[in-house]
Amino acid sequence: METDCIFCRIVGGGTDTEFIYQDEEVVVFRDIHPHAPVHLLIVPRRHVRSVNDLTEADAPLVARMILAAREAARLQGVDASGYKLLFNVEWGAGQRVFHLHLHLLAGKRWAEGG
Repeated sequence: METDCIFCRIVGGGTDTEFIYQDEEVVVFRDIHPHAPVHLLIVPRRHVRSVNDLTEADAPLVARMILAAREAARLQGVDASGYKLLFNVEWGAGQRVFHLHLHLLAGKRWAEGG
């Protein structure tokens, strides 16, 4: 756990963040600055700084994140209507919290630009 990482504090129970889903490897909670009606963050319990810091040994963790996102989409009722999954990698691509996380966005008509 990184002491100055907000996601490490959230994962560790140091905030009053409500988890939509959690298991032994990941937690899922709402983004505090949503970009869609449903905007969730899928965050590993273990601190990994960025996609660029993943190793081959982390492949099961990334798969777990995607499967947790699928379950969170089902729990939020957006699995059938559709959702996006997005990793922002490093500052230039919009990563602002340097603890690996996956965005789930749904409830917006992406194809129609609305």
